[in-house]
Amino acid sequence: MSSWSLAPRDALALILAAASWGLGTVISRRALDEIPPLTLLPIQLAASLLVLTALMHWCGIPVRGGDAAQLLGRLGLLNPGLAYALSLLGLVSITASLSVMIWVLEPLMIMALAALVLRERIGPMLVVLSLIAVGGLMLVIYDPATSGQWPGVALTLAGVGCCAVYTIVARRWIGGSDSTAGVVATQQAYALAFALTVLIATSFLGGGFKFPPATPFAWLSAVASGVLYYAAAYWLYLTALRRAPASLAAVSFYLIPVFGVAGGQSLLHERFEASQWVGVTIVLAAVLSAYVGQRRTMPVARAE
Repeated sequence: MSSWSLAPRDALALILAAASWGLGTVISRRALDEIPPLTLLPIQLAASLLVLTALMHWCGIPVRGGDAAQLLGRLGLLNPGLAYALSLLGLVSITASLSVMIWVLEPLMIMALAALVLRERIGPMLVVLSLIAVGGLMLVIYDPATSGQWPGVALTLAGVGCCAVYTIVARRWIGGSDSTAGVVATQQAYALAFALTVLIATSFLGGGFKFPPATPFAWLSAVASGVLYYAAAYWLYLTALRRAPASLAAVSFYLIPVFGVAGGQSLLHERFEASQWVGVTIVLAAVLSAYVGQRRTMPVARAE
């Protein structure tokens, strides 16, 4: 048992990670107008890996981490590799709004797994605040035109499950690695190999790969979204996860759709309804209460 409260720097890192994921999703949406999903993923990962390794060289951080970093790096096959491949495939038969609604389940899955696997004590107030945040998100992302076929729902749920398992395993072992950046870079490399394998396999089955005739703006969107979504977001998230319990780190995920909707309004000129502003206020209040208004005693599994 140990007394714990979220450090401001970790809360900031988690919020910035959520912002990177949310804005990265908006920019990805622009790239998807011209680039097929399974082609976009390796482009994003390659851009992320190039920028990440360049920054590591500039900062004097070894690109190849120790044994712990190599072990954790294989998680890249799970997330973002398999998780986002399943999610992108799921989008073929469900609407984007339904996909976002399904992804709201990820923090709840992480909390359940954190209690079962990491023996974190999930206080009733955290559960209540999570449910309040979910209610707020329904106001933000609900779309009457939401629809989908069960294969798409199943694929998306499988992707969500992969991400939840990723957080639990990463929380358990991230403390044993010398460099968070090394872990992220290794994960990106494994994920890129997986994405390229999937692209080659699907291209072979489909009669060959055709390079998409995308505009320069679409390619720029692909690169920018990859750097935000994979390099920045994962580096920030895993940095905070070294010290923060998985159950509280997951609370930041409620902010991703908020940043996504706000980014869509700013970058894609999407209309923001009054009910969505109410939902945003509810989500922000719930997350702020979870991060600032609580101090609890809970067993936190040591990241070895």
